[in-house]
Amino acid sequence: MRTKTYVITGATSGIGAALTAKLAENNVVFAGYRNKEKLNGLVSGNIYPFYIDYSKPDTIKPAAEFILSKTTKIDTLVNIAGCVVAGPVEKIEMSEIRRQFEVNVFGHLEFTKDLFDILSGGRIINVSSMASYGIFPFISPYCASKRCLDMFFNSLLVENKSDVRVISIKPGVISTPLWGKSVEENEKYINNCVGYEEEMRFLINNAKKNEQKGLSAGEVVKVILKADRVKNPKLSYTVGKDAFAAGLVSKLPQALVNKLIKAGLSYRIKKCN
Repeated sequence: MRTKTYVITGATSGIGAALTAKLAENNVVFAGYRNKEKLNGLVSGNIYPFYIDYSKPDTIKPAAEFILSKTTKIDTLVNIAGCVVAGPVEKIEMSEIRRQFEVNVFGHLEFTKDLFDILSGGRIINVSSMASYGIFPFISPYCASKRCLDMFFNSLLVENKSDVRVISIKPGVISTPLWGKSVEENEKYINNCVGYEEEMRFLINNAKKNEQKGLSAGEVVKVILKADRVKNPKLSYTVGKDAFAAGLVSKLPQALVNKLIKAGLSYRIKKCN
């Protein structure tokens, strides 16, 4: 089996860290990091770390230029980096909603466009989310950003003349540090959300539970490796029973979906409190 070249963003934690470690055993991996304190996890002769922070758009082009200076071919680009902006729509500042799209959509688009010329015949694997299927209360910016990511890249798949495959991985709840980070990053909304105190307590408790009891990152890595390996990959892979269920529910009439979500949320909040 020949050595392949991978580019992975969000490579220092969760799914990205697990995937980077696995692929670096026999391949060249360009591993994107945001937090310099986690660079020790990228120590390997096959790993080339590069700094990129989608909340700082001026870091994207230098990251791409670094990769372009080291290789003339990328076999697979895996877009994993992301964040979660949480809170009621009426309370979240527009600057935060824009940050959500900068990190989860525009950053991936710009980075991919900068590398596209050396992706010919290769694959783009986006780690989306079951949130792409519809509405999950109090994380609507995250849901919308994941749907937007899928739509943009599906258009890229249809339009491009370079035979680049595009694949969306939609995990359900995964046990990763993303949940704890989301609580920290949205603390000012969660702790000062007048009129939504019970809902925010539920949000915090649910995030803590998800971080501990979700599927392992390794389960997502297995699906990514499969999508990368098979000759004719599917356009979309769900990971976990909850993601599969979300896909089914998304096919129902929106009015019915709304009623089910409101009823389920009300029940879970009462149970939590």
